[in-house]
Amino acid sequence: MNRPAALAGLAAIALTALAAGYYFGRGAPAPEVRPARPASQVPGLRPVFTLADATGTPRSITEWDGRALVINFWATWCPPCRREIPLLNALQAEYAPRGFEVIGVAVDFRDDVVAYMQDTPIGYPVLIGEQDGLDAARAFGMETAGFPFTIFTDRAGRIVTVHVGELHRPEATLILSAVEDVSAGRLDMEAARARIRAGMASLKQQDTGAK
Repeated sequence: MNRPAALAGLAAIALTALAAGYYFGRGAPAPEVRPARPASQVPGLRPVFTLADATGTPRSITEWDGRALVINFWATWCPPCRREIPLLNALQAEYAPRGFEVIGVAVDFRDDVVAYMQDTPIGYPVLIGEQDGLDAARAFGMETAGFPFTIFTDRAGRIVTVHVGELHRPEATLILSAVEDVSAGRLDMEAARARIRAGMASLKQQDTGAK
């Protein structure tokens, strides 16, 4: 893809970059910008896509079949995306032994991502794409949402929930606990999503009360 065309596409996404939460029917606005419109076309199963990593090696998402995934779409120009990285590093270290894998998908220019990663330690796999990165985002039903957004799947590749906006530790702990219970057969998908919605409502109420 030529750089001017890629720049136009990425700029369009940048203009809609949003910091908000969406959990299958629930929006949780952050103070910085308006919440994203709910993603109505999120598939039940994780779509298959292939993107190159920082070395230029093509990597298929199927490489991590059998693991519960935290797939974080981000860009170097996105401040909340950059703020998430320490948390994602911590989640990878903490949850990888428990069957999870954090995957970063940078929808950005390759040289910008590689340069950024030289200065910022990232302890999980990062895949990079321009138009193909946008295509991967759309495969998850994310046509209008901005960055960052994070897909959570169970070990069978079923999408448990989608979070649009900056992810924080209490939210991550809540969601990953539900995903772990789904993967272990202790919770069905409907119950898991209900627990996430209730938990997110409680976190929002606590946050509102603290202000």
